[in-house]
Amino acid sequence: MKRNLRMRRMPDIILYTVAFLLITCSHVSGQENFGPEEWIRRAERTLSSVTSYAAVFHKQERIGDTLNKKETIYLKFMKPFKVYMKWIKEPSCGREAIYADGSNKNLVKVHECGLAGFMDLDLDPGGHIIMRGSRHPMTDAGIENLVHFIGREIRTGMKNKELDVIDRGDEIVYGRKTRKVEFIFPSSAIKGYYCYRSILNIDIETDLPVKACLFDWKDRVIERYGYESLHLDPGLTDTDFDPSNPEYAFRG
Repeated sequence: MKRNLRMRRMPDIILYTVAFLLITCSHVSGQENFGPEEWIRRAERTLSSVTSYAAVFHKQERIGDTLNKKETIYLKFMKPFKVYMKWIKEPSCGREAIYADGSNKNLVKVHECGLAGFMDLDLDPGGHIIMRGSRHPMTDAGIENLVHFIGREIRTGMKNKELDVIDRGDEIVYGRKTRKVEFIFPSSAIKGYYCYRSILNIDIETDLPVKACLFDWKDRVIERYGYESLHLDPGLTDTDFDPSNPEYAFRG
């Protein structure tokens, strides 16, 4: 009788043990079911409390059939919308650009590297010269625009029940612990989405995407962005977005 009782209790013990291990593993990894809408709201909440940031911005885009070389840019951003960029690696190492809403007739001031830097240029942020090597105007720069743009696509996909979400788990990116999530949109471009799929690495601490990779319907990379060494509210001032800053190479 006692032996039968012990045998009946064994499955219960096994179930309790498995449940305990599952709870423990979940707690250790910090994983929870990923909710796209909840994530977007958290990211928006983080950004609403931030007035400025600085980062090493990694950029690679496809223009037509050509995947451009990777660009590495030191980026500063301050609300309402001021952007400073300095290319710190080839190609275009030494180039600088500043754009500030309401200043310089809403033109981008550009100082080119090398011999082309004998004079500064004032360019339309969405004009053909800037757009010749970019998929987006300079007014689309910044992590806030990235969250807004991707968030809009995700919300549309969820509303239309046309979005698949795959949680790829934890991944270290730029020394930060991130959640890697893949978003897959309809396989037909006729649906009107910007891309076929996108992969985001979302910083566990800040909820901000520190890496994004977008693919077209041929499953080719069309955009790859990264925010390395992202510092929120580092104490930037208007001087950081002034071409007369003595640390910059602009000629005035």
